[in-house]
Amino acid sequence: MDIALTQRLSFKQAGWTVLVAFILGMALSALQVGIDYASEDASINREIRALMEISHNPAARIAYNIDAELAQELVRGLLRSPAVISAQIIDNNSTTLASVSRPPSESPYRLLSDFLFGEQRQFETALFVSHAPEEALGLLRLEVDTYAFGSHFLRRSLFTLLAGFARSLLLSLILLVLFYFMLTKPLIEVIRALSARDLHTPKHNRLPCPPGHEHDEIGTLVDVTNQQLSSIATEIQQRHHAEDRLTQYLGELENIVSARTTELETTNARLTESNQQLEQARRTALQMAQARSTFLANMSHEIRTPLNGLLGMLSLSLDGPLNGEQHRQLSIAHDSGKVLVELLNDILDLSKYEAGQLELESIPFDLGTLTEDTANLLSQNAAASVELTCFIDPQLPAQVIGDPTRVRQVVSNLLSNALKFTRFGRVDIRISASQTGVQIVVRDTGIGIAEDAQARIFQPFAQADAGINRQFGGTGLGLALTRRLCEAMHGELSLKSAEGFGSQFCVELPLPAHSPSVTFTPPALTGQVIALCASNSGLHELLSHQLPHWGLDYQRLSPETQPAEMTADLLISDDPECLPGLRQTCQVPFLLISAYGSFLASEQIRTLEPVEQLARPLSRQVLLQALRRSLGQPAHTVPAPTDVEQRVSRQMRVLLVEDNQVNQLVAKGMLGKLGCEVLLANHGAEALNQLELNDVDLVLMDCNMPVMDGYEASRRIRQGGHYPGLPIIALTANALPDERERCRAAGMNDYLAKPFRREELAALLDQWLPTSVVP
Repeated sequence: MDIALTQRLSFKQAGWTVLVAFILGMALSALQVGIDYASEDASINREIRALMEISHNPAARIAYNIDAELAQELVRGLLRSPAVISAQIIDNNSTTLASVSRPPSESPYRLLSDFLFGEQRQFETALFVSHAPEEALGLLRLEVDTYAFGSHFLRRSLFTLLAGFARSLLLSLILLVLFYFMLTKPLIEVIRALSARDLHTPKHNRLPCPPGHEHDEIGTLVDVTNQQLSSIATEIQQRHHAEDRLTQYLGELENIVSARTTELETTNARLTESNQQLEQARRTALQMAQARSTFLANMSHEIRTPLNGLLGMLSLSLDGPLNGEQHRQLSIAHDSGKVLVELLNDILDLSKYEAGQLELESIPFDLGTLTEDTANLLSQNAAASVELTCFIDPQLPAQVIGDPTRVRQVVSNLLSNALKFTRFGRVDIRISASQTGVQIVVRDTGIGIAEDAQARIFQPFAQADAGINRQFGGTGLGLALTRRLCEAMHGELSLKSAEGFGSQFCVELPLPAHSPSVTFTPPALTGQVIALCASNSGLHELLSHQLPHWGLDYQRLSPETQPAEMTADLLISDDPECLPGLRQTCQVPFLLISAYGSFLASEQIRTLEPVEQLARPLSRQVLLQALRRSLGQPAHTVPAPTDVEQRVSRQMRVLLVEDNQVNQLVAKGMLGKLGCEVLLANHGAEALNQLELNDVDLVLMDCNMPVMDGYEASRRIRQGGHYPGLPIIALTANALPDERERCRAAGMNDYLAKPFRREELAALLDQWLPTSVVP
């Protein structure tokens, strides 16, 4: 085979070699030309200076003698130099003694010479005699044409460059021939020998190696090629054997495929049967989920119905004439019933979360007050030796936007958990603003949680170990629900705990501020307050931050090391044992902070007068009012009368549709206290009859009743068209999320879940009917 000259390795290698040699040679030639240029440029000045030195003495004598004729002969002699085109001798009076000139030479290469050396150069030297060098006799001035020198330089440079190019060209020809015979020709012989081979023939002869190349790269290439050809021949032979075996295997595979096809048909039949079983299992799971929802609805109804009667009767009883002990006992029973309602709500909320049906509100509310109210409600669960304290950051926004019910559940569950497992020490709750919203921290000095149990306690119905339930009780729902509520509100719940050293739960909730923080700063109080408490108590920490902020001078003393005399306007203590001894030497008012249910008896109070008892945890408003009373300073604002202190007159008639007799008594009692006339109906059919016989302003409709339930009754009322603007409020013990939509679909205007409080009922009446308040 033939390869074009320009594609041969010898040509490419020679070309690159010549190119490098040419560039290097031209660079050296250019360097030589540059050196020649510098030498020629210096030689111009040197030769002209030498000419002027030779002419200096004759020109000086001529100028000294002022001989114009000799001066003219001298300048003509200087003009004979090829480079000189003008010569002048000038005396010391600036008079020209002699001057000659001629035109410069003409040449097509003159432009290049003028560019390199300049077109003309002027030289001059002062004339003087040797015995008086300081006395100037005149000037000798020459003008030189540089082309006389530049033409010689250009000829030499051209010769240098042409010689370099000729050397490079000769070198390329020599290298091309050498590379052809040393590289290209042997390779072409190897290629031709290789092209003539037939790889499919069973026998292969070795490729011949070109003579003289047995031990160089070409010989190595031939050896490697022979080895590869031998390997290819072996592989081809093995492939022929493999093809023969493959043909045999194909016959066996046909038999295997036939057998496997039979097996696949059998497997497909089993899969069809399995799919039918899975479909049946899916239908069973859906039925179980529906049954679970029905069970939760029924459980909610069956538990909330008696709870409504229980809490309603207790609430009505608390408004009656009771002594202090009876009122306290009924309050405890009422609070315990509310705890039972919260437990039921936890179970339902956990089910809602797992079913993806948990709904969140987004309304403004006061987080600080909510926390203090929740802690006050749960203080009955605290042991007498446990100090419960609320710390509200002054920078906390006055109102935040979120779901107050869910936030209350988070606070309540964390506090309940801390109080349950703490028998001695402190339980603190701190509310503060954070970069992402608000931070809720609940810290206790209880039994702590082992590290291996910290992940397990957030699972529903799980506690740290089996003994916890026997010793402390509980369902194991609180922390599980709390974590899920935090996740639903896009927050985070974290835990730090060590067994035997207490626990700290930290909640970060993204609750944006609705109104900016309002520093709780009433008109400044005056006076000195001394607290008799331990330095590590929550009371001291609370008072040390709050009282100076209100303008009071605060000091803490240890109850064991109190001085014999003390000057103060008010004493605050959580240790009732130190008060009798102090009363003998100090007559200032006492403010005693006690645990829930640990108030002193009336006869003890009389011996310590003036004294006031407050239950912990202390809220900011309660502490402020107590300080004003004890210090004898007027209150800044007069609290508005409560619902119990005002008489409301509502000129309205309410139809109560309820089948449970206890719930009838509860609702009728609440409505009566709210000034309403009540008509009763035991089921939906009686409600329709009552509406035909009497004019009513509002209907409270129970949902689950015999004969005709509330849904059907509401639909018939709306379909009749006789009462288009009549408000119908649903009373239901079903607290599942779809119940509200079911009530609205039946034509009801609003929804009130059992058990309900009188305040909630009053709020609904105020919303749907006008009221007039009579002081």
